[in-house]
Amino acid sequence: MNAIRTILTGAVAAATVAAATLPAAALDRRVTIVNNTGYTMVRFYASHRDARSWEENIFGGKVLYSGYNVVVNIDDGSGYCIFDFKAVFDDGDEVESFGNNVCELSTFTFNP
Repeated sequence: MNAIRTILTGAVAAATVAAATLPAAALDRRVTIVNNTGYTMVRFYASHRDARSWEENIFGGKVLYSGYNVVVNIDDGSGYCIFDFKAVFDDGDEVESFGNNVCELSTFTFNP
């Protein structure tokens, strides 16, 4: 019985180490963006932490109405996991959030 427990413990430890050592390039960077603000989100930007300016508007010409969500692939080919977000709303307000780990984050919600 102890031999089986040792083998299982070793297998779990090996799987944990293997998952922890995945290269950043292999990680999923899709994040569900949720708009619960009461305003329409007209632009959304995500730039890796070392970028000097905001990347292009991920929404293009589309918008995200309040109460809705969209899945966004934030992989810019840089290999980064840490991104800053910027949302612009139809009332002119802008909301920025810094240091978001998109390799671990599955949902990001904008609230009022």
